[in-house]
Amino acid sequence: MSGLPLEGRVAVVTGGTSGIGLALARGLAGAGADVVPTSRRQEQVDAAATDVEQRGRRTVRVTSDVGNRASLESALMRTLDELGKVDILVNCAGITKRTPTLDVSDEEWNAILATNLTGTLRACQVFGGHMLSRGYGRIINIASLASFVGLFEVAAYTASKAGVAGLTRALAVEWGARGVNVNAIAPGVFRTALNAALLDGTERGKEFRLRTPLGRFGNVDELAPACVFLASEGAGFVNGEILAVDGGFLASGVNQ
Repeated sequence: MSGLPLEGRVAVVTGGTSGIGLALARGLAGAGADVVPTSRRQEQVDAAATDVEQRGRRTVRVTSDVGNRASLESALMRTLDELGKVDILVNCAGITKRTPTLDVSDEEWNAILATNLTGTLRACQVFGGHMLSRGYGRIINIASLASFVGLFEVAAYTASKAGVAGLTRALAVEWGARGVNVNAIAPGVFRTALNAALLDGTERGKEFRLRTPLGRFGNVDELAPACVFLASEGAGFVNGEILAVDGGFLASGVNQ
């Protein structure tokens, strides 16, 4: 026995092949779990799975799309066939687009809600059903600062992430007594390949930094310990919680 907190556990991470999802997949593997990082693109799945294997853990190379229930069911079946169970689900798949709200089309609104909120529900249903049948599970959704506060010109994203927070609480109430704890992480502002230009070169990025009392943006690896905690036995009595990892952003009022 290595004494790692997640040794013997199996985790599935949707949207787990890039950005925050990949960082969490790596963190779970480092804590001893076998990890299945899944997303829509096979080449990204293969690269993330290789990363997991290089950390000495087992994985499954399977694609999935949170917009397609059959693909999630296939990912569950493949994982059960090869790893025997799923103990932990981390829902990281998400999209956003900045648009003045008067200009948001039905299509844009529906696409963002479909991925961020309905996709999270769909994954919870597919993998949560398996967990409920076993009487054990840890579900960790990815909420947002926008679950708590309004962000400028991202109404669809803000609504979707407020919905994720509500869904997290609802499932915690419904499933907690049946052995499945449901919590969420609300990341603050983390630099990734996709947002570096925004954070480093715009007034919006400057405001995000100013509103963060630590005076810097997060490194995605700093999210992994929170995920490991919520997935572990140490969080056995934590249910329905939305854990902010935000450098103090939500605590912030006047910073100067």
